[in-house]
Amino acid sequence: MLKTIPCISAVLLGLTLFVSCGSAKDVDANLPKDISERPVDESSQKYDQAQLDQLRASIESEVTKEKCTNASAWAFAPMGAKACGGPQLYIAYPKKMETVILERINDYTEKVKAFNQKYGVISDCMMVNPPTGIKCIGGKAELINP
Repeated sequence: MLKTIPCISAVLLGLTLFVSCGSAKDVDANLPKDISERPVDESSQKYDQAQLDQLRASIESEVTKEKCTNASAWAFAPMGAKACGGPQLYIAYPKKMETVILERINDYTEKVKAFNQKYGVISDCMMVNPPTGIKCIGGKAELINP
């Protein structure tokens, strides 16, 4: 009886080594060989930038759906944030959309600030001057820059 216990332990030990060695090879085969091959996930800079780009495009799309026939019915606001401060750009919007669109523009700007801080973004630090007015050209609002 004492001889069977060491035999059983040896067999179990052998099976454990066989199973663990086989599974380690399977796991390593599924891992990327290089960090650049890592799939984009929700915690990556590329993913976050794509989300910002999508939000900016949706704001710009919403504004450009409106036809500009009277420049006095339009206003402009700063949008986005440079890493060293100040806006990335100014955007024209119809005053009738002011409440909704300004909320979205401010949301975008705050997200850009958080992105800049999270990833240590560096910008050109050139000041973007506010436009002096708006004019309607071909049904589109155009900012008048100094």
